[in-house]
Order: sequence, then C-alpha cells, then structure tokens
Amino acid sequence: MSNVVHDAQHEFWRPPVVPGEAPRPGMVEVCDGCATEFMVGSLFCHVCGASRETRPSTTSHWTLYLEFHNIQRALGLSTASLVAFLIGIACLIMAGIAVGMIYSVQTFNDFQAVQLYRMQWLLGAIAAFAAGLLLKKSPPTKR
Repeated sequence: MSNVVHDAQHEFWRPPVVPGEAPRPGMVEVCDGCATEFMVGSLFCHVCGASRETRPSTTSHWTLYLEFHNIQRALGLSTASLVAFLIGIACLIMAGIAVGMIYSVQTFNDFQAVQLYRMQWLLGAIAAFAAGLLLKKSPPTKR
C-alpha cells in the first residue's frame, strides 16, 4: 500500500490515487466530469464546478414508507414507543383476522371460546398502545 502513495499524483484536498485507477462504484460518490470525490453535503464539485446530480434510488418509492426510521420520524415516536405501537397493530390483526381463520365455530361453547380469544388479543393491543403512549417522547417545553 505504501508504494501506491509514492507513485501517485495527489493534491492536498484529494486522497492519493494511482493514475488510471477508477474509483469502485458504490464506494464513494464521484463527479462524472473529473472523477473527484464529492465533499460531504456539497451540491457541486469543488474542482470543476459540475452539479451533483441526484441518482435514482434503488428502492421503489412506496417502500420508503416501510423503513423504520421514516415511520418513526413521521409519527414522532421514540423507538420503544414505535415498537409498542407495532405490537399493538399485530395484536389487532390477530384479534380480527387470525382468530377467525384458526378457529371454527361448531357450537355455542366454541363461539364463546373464540370471543374470549379475541378479547385477550384486544386487551394485549390496549396494553401495547398504553405502553406506547407512556414511552412517547414529550415535546420540549419552551421557557
């Protein structure tokens, strides 16, 4: 690795590279005009002045809403509060859909058992939502 630095042409603001060696794609963002690495947060290349174009995202647009940090930011919840919220949603799904799909009602006693299972899942959802409210970040107070 040390022989690369001695043979490379470099300037004080660029990392040393061997002439003719192209940066590996996906490792750093480089300017399309002069192949210089962009500075963090810059909109233009600091060497040639070319604009930094936004590259298309690899994920489709609707999947951005399923990312944990985007949901957390949109709802304004802490991590623990969001986990409790998701557990509450899962309990509601279990109460509404899964209990009806798993158990079949043949007699009145079966009906009562299914309703009891649904009540238990709904109580779990209530407990999860209450925990989510208690773990929610409080907004900063203005003085």
